Amino acid sequence: MKRSLYQIALLAFVLFFQGCTADFEEINTDPNRIDRISPGTLLNPIIYEVASYNTRRADSWTFQIMQVALPYPSSAGGYHRYDISESAGNGTWDTYYRWLVNIKEMRQSAEDAEDPNYAAIAMTLNAWVYSQLTDCFGDVPMREASSAEEGIFRPVFDTQEEIYTQILADLEQANSLFDLTREMQYGDDVLFHNEVSQWQKFCNSLRLRLLLRVSNRAETNAFAEMARMINDPGSYPVFENTAESAILKVTGVTPNLSPWGRAIDFTTFRSMSSFFIDQLNSLEDPRRARFATQARDLDGTTPIGYQGIPSGYQGDENQFQYIPSNHNVALVEAPMISLILSYAEVEFIKAELAQRGYIQADAQMHYENGVRAAMEQWEVEISGDYFLNPAAAYDGTLERIMLQKYLGLYFNDYQQWFEYRRTGLPVLPVHEGMENDQKVPVRFMYPIDVRLQNAANYEAAVTRMGGDDINTKVWWEK
Repeated sequence: MKRSLYQIALLAFVLFFQGCTADFEEINTDPNRIDRISPGTLLNPIIYEVASYNTRRADSWTFQIMQVALPYPSSAGGYHRYDISESAGNGTWDTYYRWLVNIKEMRQSAEDAEDPNYAAIAMTLNAWVYSQLTDCFGDVPMREASSAEEGIFRPVFDTQEEIYTQILADLEQANSLFDLTREMQYGDDVLFHNEVSQWQKFCNSLRLRLLLRVSNRAETNAFAEMARMINDPGSYPVFENTAESAILKVTGVTPNLSPWGRAIDFTTFRSMSSFFIDQLNSLEDPRRARFATQARDLDGTTPIGYQGIPSGYQGDENQFQYIPSNHNVALVEAPMISLILSYAEVEFIKAELAQRGYIQADAQMHYENGVRAAMEQWEVEISGDYFLNPAAAYDGTLERIMLQKYLGLYFNDYQQWFEYRRTGLPVLPVHEGMENDQKVPVRFMYPIDVRLQNAANYEAAVTRMGGDDINTKVWWEK
């Protein structure tokens, strides 16, 4: 195997995570060991780097598109006004493909070592990252991707249907590979600390997420497949409490540092959106103080409660006679968390399936479990009378479930955006300053270098999809 440039660049980073293991000794005495890494060598860097990037993107993209927060002052332009540049997705494309190279190598190493747990973990991570990639762009290279060493420099784009068919099958296979009697031997993993059962639950919880994602496509038979999994928890265990969630704990100890080098950058020239804050206010939600500061009068001295400003507003900031609520800077100061997939999300999935009649379960129970867990993951205590509020009580509608799921997916990469595109919920207000015919964009355009360097395959994909445009819906979209 040729030496991977990514392995060389990551060597120092990996050694921080791995500590004094047998691999360290072998690498230290034989530089050629870099070419024959263990299956676990890249696991922690993959988890940390992808989760950290996703957390930054929740702030820089999803918050604006989904009316959680916005730049302030902002008299013109910006994602919150749906003014989207053709390069908006470049970092997403580059970051995911960079780490997919390492996931591919991790899987190959695990198969060479005949280690089923690390192979299953690599398959789970591959499905996680490819689902994010295709949901952001549509058709993308998969089968021929990350194959430069095999001489493939212009990979064919796989269709979204082909990608989902493959990653869902991979997750099914990965679930069958996990061996709970076999220890993970290549150092402590930063996400589940070598609990194989937790990795298996992540695998199945991710499969539920992705089946629900494509459930608008009748040919996927997704609802029946989700019901089969939920009705057979012995074969398909999923997260059962918040402690089991795929939530990366960022300790602040090098190299597990906050994605924000300077926490103040998270709050500088920012405001909370009135839509997000108004939902929390109507619910009298205890997450308000965890997520945001109070607004103040114009002299900056007197708190006046939680108030945001409208996303996509028209005109300048002088129209607002107060200093709006801002982010709580503590959210990005270590110790902090990066959400990957939570128990709360699993409960909201079950609530939706019950509400739609696909499983025989108490939709209200799962809804309330999801709400409680969504607070617990932020170390917020729910009040005893929370569900007595008519705005919070389960009312039997999908709209009620999806509003709380929207709040529960706060700071969870692109998930609010993806779920809005699947369901159209929650209904987001429209403001006069919004561009793009006041329509929420539904995908990123392909990077310019992809269009230029892989032109034939790019054109084939764009022709299939109906255009390379921020309004071109992906295969599963409502």
